Amino acid sequence: METPNISIEFFPPKTPEGADKLRVARQKLAELNPKYFSVTFGAGGSTQHGTLSTVLEILAAGHDAAPHLSCVGGTRESIRAILQEFKEKGIRRLVALRGDLPSGYGGAGELRYASDLVEFIRQETGDWFHIEVAAYPEMHPQARSPQDDLQAFARKVQAGANAAITQYFYNPDAYFQFVDNAHKLGVDVPIVAGIMPITNYTQLMRFSDMCGAEIPRWIRLKLASFGDDSASIKAFGLDVVSGLCERLLAGGAPGLHFYSMNQAAATTAIWQRITAA
Repeated sequence: METPNISIEFFPPKTPEGADKLRVARQKLAELNPKYFSVTFGAGGSTQHGTLSTVLEILAAGHDAAPHLSCVGGTRESIRAILQEFKEKGIRRLVALRGDLPSGYGGAGELRYASDLVEFIRQETGDWFHIEVAAYPEMHPQARSPQDDLQAFARKVQAGANAAITQYFYNPDAYFQFVDNAHKLGVDVPIVAGIMPITNYTQLMRFSDMCGAEIPRWIRLKLASFGDDSASIKAFGLDVVSGLCERLLAGGAPGLHFYSMNQAAATTAIWQRITAA
């Protein structure tokens, strides 16, 4: 099998201990030779500095890195300043998102949608950045309908996105259907499948409730049946997610984007399973 194209996502650590743990995880995950690492972005300034410092450390270690950039709650001027700083630091790749409105914010900001942000980035910086945007095979939780959501995705690509990363999912048919529908709208950029390793049932259910990702009933019931048996949860999760990755790659997915949760073990185990196949 041809070696798959992968990327890996981190969140900015909040403590020195977290930074040390992330460094160890990153060094292990770098052995998988990902195309790039991405680093998430806290709306309203909560982790913006952490995002940049984490990205710069990854770049300094010789790997490509992409900060997430959210427009929610921001002004054109504030986003312009961030873009300028990214350029000055030699960052060439971005993940452009609308982002979630943080509590205490009154309005959405001057750029309402991710498509507005992509258009603004292109106006300000031309082709300097390779721009990734988000895609939702199972529909964005705030979208009015699947068709509305698909149109919103197409607008992001028309505004100048180079590629897309999906929300994680466990139903490959949802991904393939979404890609087919996007192609019918003229979207021709790579749509990389987002992959969430399964290591903790409670955490997975909480994340999935927040972001609208569906956990198929058979997976949910099996995970619940393991109770506190974390070894069984991890072994079952490895089987399920490795099988999902193999089916996605066999069906033509252009790559996999792993939501690592700043841990190396699960992503590495999945990678070893799918590349040994």
